[in-house]
Amino acid sequence: MAVIKLDFTTDEGFGARARLGMIILESDQTLEIEARLIDIEGVDFYHSRIPNEMEVTPTTLTDMAARLPAAAGLLPTDFGFDAIAYGCTSASTLIGTDGVTNAIRQAHPDMACTNPIAAAIAAFNTLGVSRVAIVTPYTLDVTEPVADQFRNADLQVGAVGSFLESSDLVVARISAESIANGIRTVAEAAGDCDGVFVSCTSLRTLDLIPKIEAEIGKPVVSSNLALLWHLLRLSGVDDQLPHLGRLFST
Repeated sequence: MAVIKLDFTTDEGFGARARLGMIILESDQTLEIEARLIDIEGVDFYHSRIPNEMEVTPTTLTDMAARLPAAAGLLPTDFGFDAIAYGCTSASTLIGTDGVTNAIRQAHPDMACTNPIAAAIAAFNTLGVSRVAIVTPYTLDVTEPVADQFRNADLQVGAVGSFLESSDLVVARISAESIANGIRTVAEAAGDCDGVFVSCTSLRTLDLIPKIEAEIGKPVVSSNLALLWHLLRLSGVDDQLPHLGRLFST
């Protein structure tokens, strides 16, 4: 039987306005799903997963540095990405923003890059926040370097609270009410803080943020909120999404 050759045309496909790459953890249960809440026509997210250990320690986090170039390479250069992010706050803190960017650029030269800690600092600068309170799920040896990143960026740290949990599997299942209580606790302990940072891409926060911001009267920025916002801004998409809270209203 002869096959009939069919004519066709092409268009720009998904992500015609912005194609955004995200390197997420093998253990991720949250960031990929929360990215779906960013509903902007013509803007789409593409994911690559990087191998990681379920137990979060300084060693298991820094081990990912060597795996980043290969994970970035799974995002095809032919797609024409506008920006790429690495979705791990604690590992980005320990590897360093320059280390993360250099690793991604081995596969995507000159690419606009971000990570949750760099994105959070950019977010607080945009919001005019100078003194923060911090919620983390990590053990102390991972929590303290996160706080130091803000101090090194000339942000004061008024209070730090942690769930002191080392399993990424467990962290992704910490309830919204527990996170809200953590935010209330550190905001009260810090007294005159201008904003609260909720660290870790495994914590489920996007639905929670507008409500808790209204309650405490301060901006709340999570790893995922900051990362998604910064990816969009780096790609030139500056749409406001007020249902996601103060950061996306700027």
